[in-house]
Amino acid sequence: MKNISVLGSTGSIGRQTLEVAEKNPDKIKIKTLVANTSDEVLEEQINKFEPDFAVLTDEAAALRLKKRYHGKTEILTGDEGLLAAATYDKVDTVLASMVGYAGLRPTLAAINCGKNIALANKETLVAAGQIVMDAVKKNNVTLLPVDSEHSAIFQSLQGGKTNEISRIILTASGGPFRGKTRSELETVTLEQCLNHPNWSMGKKITVDSSTLANKGLEVIEAHWLFAMPYDKIEVVVHPQSLIHSMVEFSDGAVIAQLGTPDMRLPIQYAFSYPDRYDHSFSTLDFTKMSQMTFEEPDLEAFPALRIAIEVGEAGGVLPCVFNAANEECVYAFLDGKIKYLDIAKFVEITVDKYENITNPNIEHIELADSQARKFVKELIAKN
Repeated sequence: MKNISVLGSTGSIGRQTLEVAEKNPDKIKIKTLVANTSDEVLEEQINKFEPDFAVLTDEAAALRLKKRYHGKTEILTGDEGLLAAATYDKVDTVLASMVGYAGLRPTLAAINCGKNIALANKETLVAAGQIVMDAVKKNNVTLLPVDSEHSAIFQSLQGGKTNEISRIILTASGGPFRGKTRSELETVTLEQCLNHPNWSMGKKITVDSSTLANKGLEVIEAHWLFAMPYDKIEVVVHPQSLIHSMVEFSDGAVIAQLGTPDMRLPIQYAFSYPDRYDHSFSTLDFTKMSQMTFEEPDLEAFPALRIAIEVGEAGGVLPCVFNAANEECVYAFLDGKIKYLDIAKFVEITVDKYENITNPNIEHIELADSQARKFVKELIAKN
């Protein structure tokens, strides 16, 4: 039985995690739930799973819930409650699915308390990859990927040895604007941006998918997860989203992991590994698969991928700066404050202006995050 803390339970990954838990009640027990402001959704989850305690990091939302809810689950709030959930002594595995940089601190706290991590928050490794992976090693815990692409790589790697890898091939759907030129992207609307052709995700990650920034974050994440140099990590656009990623070995063999575009599959594997639970979701029907196509990503139309790879290769605090600037720009786009093409434009300006620190500690990372956010907010305000 896995005893789980779900950090980000009301988001897309969190909700699908609870679906997996509901399908496997004899294997997964939900011990704590953490959300930000969605008190009504959290209340429904509390009533269904009856965790030991639940957390709303937003104090106003927590007060609303406390006024309504009078069951046995304790309601905590703020950063103190978040860290309590991440380090709870009755939990062995923490699902880290909070959106963005906010997931770094609780994930590190969980690792340092000896918790195994199912990682859906790629920004944690993007911002502080060396620090996080050093902590994983020091505390002798496992960190398993929940992202479909990294789960696919993890599964494919079991077909060979690390020293036999020629390259890792990350697949990308291409998002809703695949094939569009840069000039055609000048008039992109938010509604168009959020209309992803294959996946159902939260707004932030859906925008990131459309700009290919998300794929850039995944390249950096793959570098840290699999100790793989950047020149051995490639991105290929695969519009059908059936092959989730591939590994090519030294003898030329390529092992790929296929499946329906359903996040519940990699979520479940992160909990079941090294075993596999019986599936309860849709599976591929190969007789209905008319084609699988592959293309090079267009780095001129979607420069965020190029910028992410460049900061990954540079290392230091620049990946954190990239992530912070991208988060702020995406939220500004969602709020109608900037145009679609401004996202990558302002991110690149921010990265270029920042003086790198090549061997950062956690204080350097936190400073880079705050300074980058301040800089890009001022840049947006001047726009």
